[in-house]
Amino acid sequence: MGTLKLKGKDLLKLGFPNNQSINIALEVMKRNFATKNIHHVKTLLKNILHEPQNFADDLTFGQIAEALLTSNKTEKRMLLQNRVPFQIFGNNISDETKNQLYTGLKLPISVQGALMPDAHLGYGLPIGGVLAVENVVIPYAVGMDIGCRMSLSILDTPISYLDGAKDKYEKALAEHTKFGMNEVHKTHIDNEIFERDTFDLIPILKRMKGKAHKQMGTSGGGNHFVEFGEVEITEEEAQIDLPKGKYLGILSHSGSRGFGAEIAQYYSRVAAEQCPLPKEAQNFAWLSLDSHLGLEYWTAMTLAGDYASACHDDIHRRLLKAVGGRVKARIENHHNFAWKEIHNGKEVIVHRKGATPANENELGIIPGSMTAKGFIVRGKGNPDSLHSASHGAGRQHSRGACKNLFTQNDIKKELKLKKITLLGGSTEEAPMAYKNINEVMNAQSESVDILGTFQPRIVRMKGK
Repeated sequence: MGTLKLKGKDLLKLGFPNNQSINIALEVMKRNFATKNIHHVKTLLKNILHEPQNFADDLTFGQIAEALLTSNKTEKRMLLQNRVPFQIFGNNISDETKNQLYTGLKLPISVQGALMPDAHLGYGLPIGGVLAVENVVIPYAVGMDIGCRMSLSILDTPISYLDGAKDKYEKALAEHTKFGMNEVHKTHIDNEIFERDTFDLIPILKRMKGKAHKQMGTSGGGNHFVEFGEVEITEEEAQIDLPKGKYLGILSHSGSRGFGAEIAQYYSRVAAEQCPLPKEAQNFAWLSLDSHLGLEYWTAMTLAGDYASACHDDIHRRLLKAVGGRVKARIENHHNFAWKEIHNGKEVIVHRKGATPANENELGIIPGSMTAKGFIVRGKGNPDSLHSASHGAGRQHSRGACKNLFTQNDIKKELKLKKITLLGGSTEEAPMAYKNINEVMNAQSESVDILGTFQPRIVRMKGK
């Protein structure tokens, strides 16, 4: 790691105790000061050793200070015999998916759980899983695509333009949206997020800053999309501030790209090292929010969420510049995140993996599929769902199964039937791969009210 020639015996000579603090100090210093003068590095280490309490909250040196101030004996955590309280919404959920939630409900730090009606099998906490815990964060329960979100812009453009100027809208999606690992925009405008000092305080963020800048305004692969479609407001709502009627809308679904994925991978690995668990629960390894690593992950997760939001802003900005029109209302909500919330009079950390917040009067958008309507919703703050709702229709067939079940001709027939234009896409994301969105919405009627719908008309996804 770098060129810094620092060894454990050097730290012992400085007075470091012969324990885990030496390995941590070596890793931190080589990661952050690989090209610095070794005498400078030793001086820094000596200062931390003599007064570790002064560095406890430092994002660079806090992990060393914590190791010096505490005994980091690692003991295997055991699961509880009984599950904490939970609620499952909907019936079309596999036993394997339910069992993933059941494992999380037996963690000694768990308080309450829920499973949304779009739930399906994931890693650790299932997609559509909600888990409230005490004062820890579980990187894998947040997920790989940190802060993945839906963003809906409702425009002042007449809905008739989608038919009358269809070619213009197709061209805008084809030329001004980018998907997957390799597609990027040629030019970028400055974004305040890259001026934040958080990037320089945590090594993994500093290393990823260039890639994050390069991927700004792009979308991932898989089920990520950007769509033009028809918004219909069916219930007047002061927060939307629009009369009932039909509007042209832009809907996007994507997350924090490679930036968030690398954060997730790194801290999931670190959590597993810090928090050994039985085999069936390994992906639930957590980081205490009283620890330096827990604080570090929380800071990185928050930045990744803000970055995902900035990406959506950029996507919508580019499309508006291409097709014209002004935004009359904006609705967005995110999943794959952890929130500090009060439930039953107690602060808990609520993980929503493929589930979205549905606090009382909170607006959101729940999409269906590339052919099915999505729904504009208002949360009811249902305590049984931990103030949560689904993030979409949810898969009923895995991506692998779709390759054998459906063909491109099957998709073309469905698109023609529903009068949808698709740019890109694959059999893995066939409309038939998803659950019936109407059944999903009926199963969560106690969690959200429906205020309107979004019908996709022109859909852009990864692929040719």
